[in-house]
Amino acid sequence: MSFILRDAEKIACAVIFLAMTALGFVNVVVRYTTSYSLAPSEELLTNGFLLLTILGAAIAARTGDHLAVTLFFELLPKPLRKLVLILAGILSIALLALSAWFSWVLVSNQISSGIRSYALQIPAWYYSIGMPFGFALILIRYVQHILDTWKTLSDEEPRHV
Repeated sequence: MSFILRDAEKIACAVIFLAMTALGFVNVVVRYTTSYSLAPSEELLTNGFLLLTILGAAIAARTGDHLAVTLFFELLPKPLRKLVLILAGILSIALLALSAWFSWVLVSNQISSGIRSYALQIPAWYYSIGMPFGFALILIRYVQHILDTWKTLSDEEPRHV
């Protein structure tokens, strides 16, 4: 069970990517054999990429693999590294919380306006509902990374006996 909780976004990315690959392949086969295209495939693939991006960002946040300029961080003495880690963490958490909030507002607006997708004519919020939860997941994974980095920095400090 801990594997599923620890790696939920990896599993979801694999499933979404597999489905998108199959859909893209079927679309190409249908297009070349019948001269027609599966119109909804573009809509589904575009929104699949959106989910993959958000879930991939959560994976990168957990492992600390986001793009970052670490040169200055690594040149700082340990106490200042902790201060920079706290400052960067606060700013990142604020950005992710705002992203989750505004994407939730987007979903609420889509629900209240009744807007529908252009190809399948399903409610547009079906595609957007993963965004606020995705940003919340990124936030959680980033906090986990900050705590791991803090522990590593604390373990590197000399102990006085």
